[in-house]
Amino acid sequence: MILWVWEGYPVRGPIAAPHGALTIAAMGAGLLFGIFNEDLALYLMAVATPLITSAARKNPATTFGFGLLVYNFMTLFHVWVVAYAFVPGGPLVRERTDWVMISNMLLIGCGVFTSLAPNQAAQRRRFGASPNSRKQRPYYMYVLGVLELFAVAIAYLRFPTYDYVPYHKDDKILTAGIWTIHFSLDNDMWSSEYRMRDVIKELEIDVIGLLESDLQRIIMGNRDTTQFLAEDLGMYVDYGPGPNKHTWGAALLSKFPIVNSTHHLLPSPVGELAPAIEATLDVYGEMIDVFVFHSGQEEDPEDRRLQSEYLSKLMGATPRPAILLSYLVTKPLEGNYNTYVSETSGMHDIDPSDWDRWLSRSTITDTEIQVGKFVIGEPVPEAEKARNKLITEEEVPEGRRFPKMFYGEGVRGHFYHVFDEPRYYA
Repeated sequence: MILWVWEGYPVRGPIAAPHGALTIAAMGAGLLFGIFNEDLALYLMAVATPLITSAARKNPATTFGFGLLVYNFMTLFHVWVVAYAFVPGGPLVRERTDWVMISNMLLIGCGVFTSLAPNQAAQRRRFGASPNSRKQRPYYMYVLGVLELFAVAIAYLRFPTYDYVPYHKDDKILTAGIWTIHFSLDNDMWSSEYRMRDVIKELEIDVIGLLESDLQRIIMGNRDTTQFLAEDLGMYVDYGPGPNKHTWGAALLSKFPIVNSTHHLLPSPVGELAPAIEATLDVYGEMIDVFVFHSGQEEDPEDRRLQSEYLSKLMGATPRPAILLSYLVTKPLEGNYNTYVSETSGMHDIDPSDWDRWLSRSTITDTEIQVGKFVIGEPVPEAEKARNKLITEEEVPEGRRFPKMFYGEGVRGHFYHVFDEPRYYA
């Protein structure tokens, strides 16, 4: 490699000794990246310029047209590894990200091979870089250096403050919610992050689970909605099982510190993988466990049964108070519901009499928001230990009530379902 840039004396570049050691160090670093981190970003940026230059020298219609066709196929391929239950051909590539990566590297290898064809390599050795390109190189470096400085400055300014405060600290209330956000795309397929942020803030939600939240796919723009929401709402964030785990995603946002979290993939012999987050939060000095979970698709009843049993045992194993925030593919009081709410799980339904327990989501997504309030650290009087005792709103302190703005017709299409006023249970 040193001889590729050798131009004779006086020496204007690296020589075998001592600069050969730097070449070996760079090669070693690349090898370590491959072994420990498998970081494609470093390699792809290095080969991008010669590949694009090589492609530009060929027939543009053939090269870029065929390249776009292959790209579209690869884009579908990297989604099929997740969407197997209802996509034609999906089961054939279920959870086969390794096939996607192998295909990716083979295609990159084809590009590298054609860009280093003997006639092109000989041309470069004979003519070298043009004088204009040599003059332009320092400008590229300056621009890149400025961009890197901007990146460092922005990263510093956006560093989390970790000084988040729950909405009703004095009342020791934990307001928890669960929402299937449909990849932050509204019903008209527009990005919905800002509308999501507004309703979460107006509902005064301290802890919320977000399902179908994995936007780390090309078709979703490789975005991260949770990062935006966490910064704007002032919350800790735990991004659940990553894109390499072949789920549609689960995330947890919390005003309370996340002391510990574990990501789970629940049994799925046939259908959709079900992601779950098991997190311990420091809520007003008390450790509370929160489970965020998305049940599998309705096409696969055996998967859902196994998932309900797995999660039930997981919840039952915790010695701490626990809250399940979940989208369950089951009807209340029927079927797998009786596994989630059981002696094994130790869980109780927040309102077993309510079959439609939602806040309308307007057109933000295809699923409503479920919200509940919990009082932390307050002993329950012996006379009031009977569960599911309905009380009037007037008996509930002001700071423990749901926001009044969503009563009746609500605002912007958000309103409490079924009942005219929120229900409160002692």
